[in-house]
Amino acid sequence: MSEYQNNGHELGWDEGIQDDSGAFLLLEDGDYNFEVTNFERGRFPGSAKLPACNKAVLTLRVDTTKGSASVKYDLILFSTLEWKISAFFRAIGQKKHGEKIVPNWNTVVGAKGRAKFKQRTYTKDGEEKQANDIADFYDYDPAFFAAGNDWTKQADAAPAAPQSVMNGYQTSTPAFTPGKF
Repeated sequence: MSEYQNNGHELGWDEGIQDDSGAFLLLEDGDYNFEVTNFERGRFPGSAKLPACNKAVLTLRVDTTKGSASVKYDLILFSTLEWKISAFFRAIGQKKHGEKIVPNWNTVVGAKGRAKFKQRTYTKDGEEKQANDIADFYDYDPAFFAAGNDWTKQADAAPAAPQSVMNGYQTSTPAFTPGKF
């Protein structure tokens, strides 16, 4: 991992310590509020589908009643993936649907939004593991955030019919009510 495990730093011998978290929190699939806690400029090395190009490595913090999860998410800066970049900037309120902007990367850290998170399974060193991933970003809703919604308390609750954009089409996702069909 680059930059010392999410921008960590050396501790002094007489420096106070407090953080007990350390454990990885796997989120249940669902809708969560997030805050961007880190942004790094990087390079995508290329693949069979895409050439080498720039990428933005984002670290998103999701606070839940079970604790905080840190989710790494790459935005590949390539024209065929521009829709993903647009979805992210709409989620943090920097862009409106259909609007052309030049992303202001300097304001990404500290930005808040909402997304549908999912679990992703991968294999490393022959062992199957799971990680947190993002399925979709929801368009920023100023009324939701202006209402003073507490990030920790709201992280586990889904908003009523959030608007999302998938493959360029705006859809309405119905709110989930457990036990109701």
